Amino acid sequence: MTTSVLLCGYYGEHNLGDDALLAALLAQLPPSVKPLVTAFDQEQIRQQHGVACVNRRSLRAVLDGLSRCRVLVLGGGSLLQDSTSFRSLLYYAALITAARLQGKPVLLWAQGLGPLRRRRSRALVRLLLPLATAISWRDSASAQLSRQLGVAAPHGTDAVWSLPRQHWLGLGGPIVVCWRPTPHLQGQAWNPYLQALEDLAEQTQREVIWLPFHRDQDQSLFDHLRQQGLVGAALARRSRVVEATTPSEAMALFRSASLVLAMRLHALILAALAGSPVSALSYDPKVQACATELGCGCIDLADASPAAAAVLGSWLEAFEHPPALASLQAMAQATALHRALLTSLEA
Repeated sequence: MTTSVLLCGYYGEHNLGDDALLAALLAQLPPSVKPLVTAFDQEQIRQQHGVACVNRRSLRAVLDGLSRCRVLVLGGGSLLQDSTSFRSLLYYAALITAARLQGKPVLLWAQGLGPLRRRRSRALVRLLLPLATAISWRDSASAQLSRQLGVAAPHGTDAVWSLPRQHWLGLGGPIVVCWRPTPHLQGQAWNPYLQALEDLAEQTQREVIWLPFHRDQDQSLFDHLRQQGLVGAALARRSRVVEATTPSEAMALFRSASLVLAMRLHALILAALAGSPVSALSYDPKVQACATELGCGCIDLADASPAAAAVLGSWLEAFEHPPALASLQAMAQATALHRALLTSLEA
């Protein structure tokens, strides 16, 4: 017997991290499950994964899809948060409520929780969490916030850690940069990092590849920094922008890198899975927490701006030194919790 399941997430939005989450979720689904995936670029997701899709930006279309499914799964990422907008939180609240009114189970799979900056957001989530049939959190901070809101549930690690590891081939390879625009770095605040990057590339005689991890947000970052006069001549000469349309393409680039400088959480995870040396820049506590668990260097962008020489020193320490295998194995093993959650979907 086949079970139709609506997989709801930030899929098909040209964000390699969320598409990696979808790949991990599809790999963990029991064979008897037939998924219907919410996606913006539906054609991309259909081509990559061979699954049926519904337009995630149309609540009416998603609710219609839910009516044709037996279970709702909120799949990975931080969907119950209000940093994007309170309206986004209402979207997921509507889906959860509709599913429960129809008598359908709701699974919160490998979810992050928060931030919840508004009092009304916390009140709403306090009402929503007891509606979930089963929950697995991706990190301890989410599990702790859930307990504060009245619901205790276990946590593992981010589900992307469950994807297969690869063998690093990057000795002598380029430096790969996965940076994003962030309020922490405006104008001259970029200088220590760009100067350190230029010095690193010059000292090691390496090419610098800028990889936009979220196409719509990150693609123009290098050109924007250059137009502001923040990119030195030597760095500009060594730099080029390379696009990846799938997580596997990004991992192929990472496994050939001598160092990946990751600001986005899933860039850090995929680079580590590719076996590449990594160093993180944290614009969000989730990135710092992941770097700590992995045991790699991390600069917290919320701290006072460091000297370029200090940044360079930390990156040189990581250069061509891949993460410890034991750390990678531990991160992968902790995703078993999420796979176990999905066994309830078996017909």
